[in-house]
Amino acid sequence: MNIVVIVGSLRKESYNLQLAKTMEARYKGKVNLQIADIRSLPYFDQDEENNPPQTVKEFKESIAKADGVIIITPEYNWSVPGVLKNALDWASRVDKVFIGKPVMALGVTLGMLGTVRAQMHLREILSSPGLQAKILPPGGNEVLIGLANQKFDEQTGQLVDEGTLSFLDEKVDVFIDFVKTV
Repeated sequence: MNIVVIVGSLRKESYNLQLAKTMEARYKGKVNLQIADIRSLPYFDQDEENNPPQTVKEFKESIAKADGVIIITPEYNWSVPGVLKNALDWASRVDKVFIGKPVMALGVTLGMLGTVRAQMHLREILSSPGLQAKILPPGGNEVLIGLANQKFDEQTGQLVDEGTLSFLDEKVDVFIDFVKTV
């Protein structure tokens, strides 16, 4: 199973990127996780949507070919980061590669609420007419990782909190089953 992972943070030491890398290593053999490059995407420009730059074509193609998408987002000002919204804007135009695509949302933050507001906004965005993703239903499937500085190893960058890892394992299995049914 091929899953594209979109990380909504460009920071090299981002906890959200560290989570993506933890998942990539932890679930190797179970699923093939590919972290998408959104850093190189230009700002969305409607003048170029019918003939976008190569980086946009490659990004959209990776989503189109994937069995599902995992979006790991930080929370900036109670919402998703602009760089993530930009990537979703590109994906929502012309060939609309998210339509019907199974998606799981996760997020990591230093705060207590674990990106709950950003994920609520992300669900709204993913439900829009140009995206229409099949989002893993809420009701216990939310992965909201708070207090990140206490849960990641500073040396390796890996998520090491056993309770969080156990919960993550369970929710990734739920997502894999969800992808198989969509």
